[in-house]
Amino acid sequence: MAARGPRRARSAGRLTVPGDWTRYYEATGTEPRPTLLEALRRFDEEGRRERFAVDLGCGTGRDTVELLRREWKVLALDGTDGAIERLLARDDLSGDDRRRLETRVSRFENAEWPAADLVNSSFALPFCPPGDFLALWERIERSLRPGGRFSGHLFGDRDGWSDEDDMTFHSRAEVDGLLARFEVELLDEVEEDGETAVGAEKHWHLFHVVARRR
Repeated sequence: MAARGPRRARSAGRLTVPGDWTRYYEATGTEPRPTLLEALRRFDEEGRRERFAVDLGCGTGRDTVELLRREWKVLALDGTDGAIERLLARDDLSGDDRRRLETRVSRFENAEWPAADLVNSSFALPFCPPGDFLALWERIERSLRPGGRFSGHLFGDRDGWSDEDDMTFHSRAEVDGLLARFEVELLDEVEEDGETAVGAEKHWHLFHVVARRR
């Protein structure tokens, strides 16, 4: 993982407390992330069958709901009670959706889940503390069935939050190392100035990933 410079004040727009996450949930959209849609497109090309996904850091369920809509079984995990409560309160979940959905409040470093066809984590994995990240990544890789996929995002070492010592950031070479035992189907590196979901200015450096376990 990338080396860090001296500790600085908290970055503007950084999500740190439950109130921040509430603002984030209220500001984010409801459409599924393109990385998830790309993974699902590839699964569809392989033929329909009963499949199981884990949505790590599910938030209010923008990706979880899309998986359920496509008749996947889903375990949705998030570290905050508020996210799971908002997911379960959604009015676009049918009775069949709810029967195929399991939810759990769990931090990354404590999360456990059974073997899966897909582990999805949209804009969430960087919030895993650095000391726990490699164990988490190994858990993801180990849990994927042969031909299973990871879809989601990693933050680059030039990201505007990269001095935060409780988050994890990677160089391109480190991302390549994480994906060494996968067939990489999408790896899109983006670096640009923009805003967070709550409107704070931020320099983004991130990797959009879809990768298939060999």
